[in-house]
Amino acid sequence: MNSHSSATRGSVFSRSVFGAPCWISLTTRDLSAAEKFYTAVLGWDWRVGKLGDQYRFASVNGVPVAGVSAVGAMEMAFAWTPFFATADADQTVARSQERGGTTAVGPISFAPGRAALLADRDGAVFGIWEGELVADWEDWRRAAPAFVELHTRDAFDAAIFYAEVLGWASGTAGCCEVQYDDEKVVLRSRGETVAHIHSGAVDSARDPAIRPRWQIHFAVADVDACLDAAPAHGGSIVQGVPGSAEAVLLDPDGARFKINARSAL
Repeated sequence: MNSHSSATRGSVFSRSVFGAPCWISLTTRDLSAAEKFYTAVLGWDWRVGKLGDQYRFASVNGVPVAGVSAVGAMEMAFAWTPFFATADADQTVARSQERGGTTAVGPISFAPGRAALLADRDGAVFGIWEGELVADWEDWRRAAPAFVELHTRDAFDAAIFYAEVLGWASGTAGCCEVQYDDEKVVLRSRGETVAHIHSGAVDSARDPAIRPRWQIHFAVADVDACLDAAPAHGGSIVQGVPGSAEAVLLDPDGARFKINARSAL
């Protein structure tokens, strides 16, 4: 998950931003098509790292922002997944399982750390990462994404699950702060809003748009340009019209994400 083979001076480790989103990863069946789409829509550059030819690193102005992996059509859904920093992957997996979550993959080891893919008790998929971060956390946050958002059955119940699993609002130095609003839960790390949790998703819905899920928000300079580029490169527009400050898009494999005008954030 890291594009470097060894720790570098000034590296940030997951324990320093524990509980906060620290990476995002996309599964796709066609790396070439994904690269062309996200280059056109979000302006990303690409390179192959130490994880092999089937995993690509996207960057913005030299800052790694996301990983994209090729999977077979029958292996899993094509989707964006947020990864949250943790100081101990084994303990985090154990806490998730004790509270009704499930483990899909891991923890598995890479050169700079360990990762696992989990689902909360309502089925929303998320990842955890222990070890050296791909990029300085503040640099990554400025480059992409703007924040991540969970749509789920009960926002407050979900917040309790994640707080217990990821150490939110634990009182430990560096932990994420949780604010309960009337309609949503807001997660902050180092004073920045990094996640929202909303109620309203339906557990048994066939439509993935209303099943419990995490959604990635990308900050962009020009929403209209993204709306033009997405369908021209094999994607589609779920929500958004010219002049909008935000839009929901699908990539060529149907992976859903949201864009927000940087000026409106």
